[in-house]
Amino acid sequence: MAQPTQETATWKPGDAPVGEVRVVDPHPLNWLYVTWNTMEEPVRTDERGEIVGACMEDSHWEGSTLVVKVRDGVRFQDGTTLTSASIKRAFDEVQKWVAPHPPGTYLNFHPDTAVDCPDESTIRFNFPEPDGLALAKFRGFHIASDRFWDEGGFGGKVYGTSEGHW
Repeated sequence: MAQPTQETATWKPGDAPVGEVRVVDPHPLNWLYVTWNTMEEPVRTDERGEIVGACMEDSHWEGSTLVVKVRDGVRFQDGTTLTSASIKRAFDEVQKWVAPHPPGTYLNFHPDTAVDCPDESTIRFNFPEPDGLALAKFRGFHIASDRFWDEGGFGGKVYGTSEGHW
């Protein structure tokens, strides 16, 4: 069977991803567009600027712990399913950086935040102190597949750290 070409390929939900992303736009903010189109986020903003769930279906507070329910059926471009472990991995990887969100350090989570996953669809962010901006910070929290992290993340395998390389 011949491999599909760009002209003949028809992708359907459930199909394995085909091809690769090539970044050719040299604009300094291009990383934002690549990130927003290749990774998931717990929340997005709607047309009124309100926070709405993306891969987060629901959330509630238990003291200073934010409990998040992960939306069922979300898949990454490599075909793997997004679970609470995916979110924990992204959080743990980014928390290794000195400045996880350099464009605005107010968007960084407290460095002593601990995360646990009681099951595949629940994740608990245990903040050392209340964080009223947690849901807004989720707007800049990008979740990638294990394959992304295993194959280099934001440059970690090439540079020894992903700090500042995204």
